[in-house]
Amino acid sequence: MIEELLPESVVAVEAFGEEGVREFGDAPLYPEEEALVARAVAKRRREFTVVRSCARRAMEKLGVPAQPVLPGERGAPQWPDGLTGSMTHCEGYCAAALVRAADLASLGMDAEPHEPLPQGVLEAVALPGEQERLERLSALRPEVHWDRLLFSAKESVYKAWFPLTRKWLDFSEADIDVSAGPDGEGRGTFRARLLVPGPVVGGHRLGHFDGAWTVRRGLVATAVTVHHR
Repeated sequence: MIEELLPESVVAVEAFGEEGVREFGDAPLYPEEEALVARAVAKRRREFTVVRSCARRAMEKLGVPAQPVLPGERGAPQWPDGLTGSMTHCEGYCAAALVRAADLASLGMDAEPHEPLPQGVLEAVALPGEQERLERLSALRPEVHWDRLLFSAKESVYKAWFPLTRKWLDFSEADIDVSAGPDGEGRGTFRARLLVPGPVVGGHRLGHFDGAWTVRRGLVATAVTVHHR
């Protein structure tokens, strides 16, 4: 699912539902990873294990020896030298996407259950203009939960932003304009206009990030890729 949102240079590995748990859930953790979930509840431990198994499979596909994936600053995953990537997990789905740093400056992805946000969350994360655009999209394509899609897009934007800046990006600091995409197809694009000074990539300060979204299998997934300039 996530592959359709990413360039060919990116290797994505996904795990769906119980089938994914059976395939990836019994993989051993490295001792330093084990220490992080020693007291975790079963659900947290399972997602932690499966998403890291996906990441190690992606490393191997890129010809990089499998190694621990530990949280760094603000919880961002620390990738092997020469790679950049992103991980996500939600109920019934885990995924990791990795790419050689020479091919992309950064990437971020997120998956969420395709259902409405809890009450009050949209008002906390969306700018007034974003809420107005979502109302128009909902009238046009009511089968899509645009509030959840916007939330996911903001998560992907942050995941792409942080490795480039090492700074926090608030929900209110990126204004996201979502395209409805082709009629009858559960996919489209979005643009995130940065409302604070963007990262400098290849000598150019970025003013926006571009991304893509899809709705499939009861999930909404979004991804942002930042190319070298």
